Amino acid sequence: MSDSPAFSGFPKEGITFLEKIILNNSKEWLDAHKSEYERYIVEPNKAYVEEMGEHLQILVPSIHAIPKVNKSLFRIYRDARFHLDDPIKERIGIIMWQGGGHRMQSSSFYMHYDPYEVLVAAGIRNFKPPLLHAYREYIKRDANRESLHTILEALKTKGYEVPEPEYKRLPAEFDTEPSFGYLTRYRSMVALKRFKPDKTFHSEKIIERNFKVYEDLLPLQQWVYELTLYASNA
Repeated sequence: MSDSPAFSGFPKEGITFLEKIILNNSKEWLDAHKSEYERYIVEPNKAYVEEMGEHLQILVPSIHAIPKVNKSLFRIYRDARFHLDDPIKERIGIIMWQGGGHRMQSSSFYMHYDPYEVLVAAGIRNFKPPLLHAYREYIKRDANRESLHTILEALKTKGYEVPEPEYKRLPAEFDTEPSFGYLTRYRSMVALKRFKPDKTFHSEKIIERNFKVYEDLLPLQQWVYELTLYASNA
């Protein structure tokens, strides 16, 4: 049985804590406020992962929802080599993924929040070179491009945001522009919805709202999962 308390929403104190990080971004400050960090960020996040993980098993029985740092919870510290002046993240990320690969290169259900925005998404936010190469090979098949295009158009109709392609030119892997050629210019594949950290976010109802988003995004999440299976066998 879990030691985490039952999930009852993300506390308002957590948002206040993130606002304080924006004004006091240093390891020393966080060390001095570690108990608040554990109480208002870590513990609610763990409880959320456990609760949402049980829900997501309905959609994806093999989902990885592991309420630990460097698993479903992201570290609060940035890479110190590149963030000497802002070593602490001001945004909290949570990920639950499918498959046996690295969590960031596996098809996932994702959420992050900060004092201004809650973002709920599915897919993979950034293809590393091996997966990018596999993606381009995978969508050389007309059926794979057509199914992805159909999924994205359906999600747009439902009000979901699909980011624009990252590249402007046709990749070298393609001799000519195929049907739905815009898909060749992506280096990620994700769809998302944004909310404010509102009353729902601060209550247990966030589980129901996010689950509905993940349910809508399931066709894309599964398409991306099939891509990762293709990549692992390529």
